[in-house]
Amino acid sequence: MESSAHPDVPVRSAGGRAVGLPFLRAAALWADTIKLHHSVFAMPFALMAAFLAGWHRPSGRPSAVQLVLIVLCMVAARSAAMTFNRIVDATIDAANPRTAGRAIPTGRLSLGRARAFFAVCCVVFVAGTAGFRWLEGNPWPLRLAVPVLAYLCFYSYTKRFTRWSHFVLGSGIALSPPAAWLAVDPGSLGAAALVLTGAVMLWIGGFDILYACQDASFDRRAGLHSLPASVGIGAALWMARAAHAATVVLLAALIPLTPLGAIYGIGVGAVAVLLAIENALVRPGDLSRVNVAFFTINGMVSVLLGVAAIAELVLARSGAA
Repeated sequence: MESSAHPDVPVRSAGGRAVGLPFLRAAALWADTIKLHHSVFAMPFALMAAFLAGWHRPSGRPSAVQLVLIVLCMVAARSAAMTFNRIVDATIDAANPRTAGRAIPTGRLSLGRARAFFAVCCVVFVAGTAGFRWLEGNPWPLRLAVPVLAYLCFYSYTKRFTRWSHFVLGSGIALSPPAAWLAVDPGSLGAAALVLTGAVMLWIGGFDILYACQDASFDRRAGLHSLPASVGIGAALWMARAAHAATVVLLAALIPLTPLGAIYGIGVGAVAVLLAIENALVRPGDLSRVNVAFFTINGMVSVLLGVAAIAELVLARSGAA
């Protein structure tokens, strides 16, 4: 019996009687496998979009119900997409020395249990979108729920046929701002939401290129497509820098399109500095600081910008009141 090594195996008493599956252990392992805490990367942008959309409402801000549903849907959709990715890439992960120790390739989390978690995430996401219909009278999130999930899952196959998979990932995660905007105030969806979507897509795509540099050699051997594997790490890093420069331009372009002003502008300036540091940390001959660039700095970027934007909108509306 290997219940200590395999969370899917029932725990048995001394007499051999099954006392149930260690669900909580499996759930904790699953959460670590999909890096559940990385939901923080895109969450502030979704909330920022929600508050920008809320500016057009009589109250000047999104309702508490809308915010709760947005967070629920955001976490569920990302979790579903990441779980699907781990399932689809299980064989690839097993062959890659960097990822061979992940839970599914090692058998610590079975494919059956992973599929069950994926199904639960999908159900929670659809239920969350239905909440906008039932509680807010807004049918759009529910109407678009399945297409959004399908697109998020589609990303997992793109590395098999295109070097631009980084930006497919970026476009998938970048659906969160317009989705939040649509959920709060569909009538005000327009240029500002499109600009914010582009900024998030380029930001995510850029730092995914940095992360993919670690696997450039493996991707070439395995016949997988990524920019570092296709054009070389040096050229790919310059493309990431260009994407992040364009990100800053688009974030700044939101100012004349929205009520955002000085506080948000300071946030954009800080983001520009952070992205410059992030790109300086990763060099063709030194990938040792990729994780610092990927996890730490990008978390700071999203939280800082989201807080700056939301704080300015709340303060501005409070002053107007």
